[in-house]
Amino acid sequence: MNSPRGFALCSMRSRTRSRYYLQVPLGADSAAWSDEAFWDELRLRLDSTARGQLITGASIEKSIAPLRSFVAEPMRFGRLFLAGDAAHIVPPTGAKGLNLAATDVRYLAGAFIEYFTQHSSAGIEAYSERCLRRVWRAARFSWWFTSLLHPMPGEDTMATKLREAELDYLLHSEAALRALAENYVGLPLDFGETAARIDRAAVRVRT
Repeated sequence: MNSPRGFALCSMRSRTRSRYYLQVPLGADSAAWSDEAFWDELRLRLDSTARGQLITGASIEKSIAPLRSFVAEPMRFGRLFLAGDAAHIVPPTGAKGLNLAATDVRYLAGAFIEYFTQHSSAGIEAYSERCLRRVWRAARFSWWFTSLLHPMPGEDTMATKLREAELDYLLHSEAALRALAENYVGLPLDFGETAARIDRAAVRVRT
């Protein structure tokens, strides 16, 4: 939810658990937020429909999640292979952290199986490049979505109006909504291989 008071997010994790986010200054202390204060602020940032459907209760954990991006390139160091948060961190806005980690593990597991059963190092040699194309696309989307929904400290009227215009375009353009849906749901598992084949085909055409 994009609000003048700051970003808010209600994310259902299971039938009995949800995760809620409020945009706060980086130096904020989570201990200073009582459950009552958190729910009161969340209500102020939600629209009337979401506010009426909000179910509150005692929290089981509170923490400050810095909005940061990090990518280790390459995703290996000698015989050490990196996956998940060890290799990349994206803001939670795009909901990409777990998806990227699961894909890393899938690719790395396949590479190890190939190495130990077929004695081929092709998979482990290609692991980093195979993952990074997907990682950078997810990092770009998370950065864009975070910038769209979070009022930034110290932003001037021009920045605010441009962000509002971008959001207005997104909500009223079928093409923009399709692009959002494609990135939010997630790229297909063969995205890296498909893109690489297209690149190789383009090189052959140019030559």
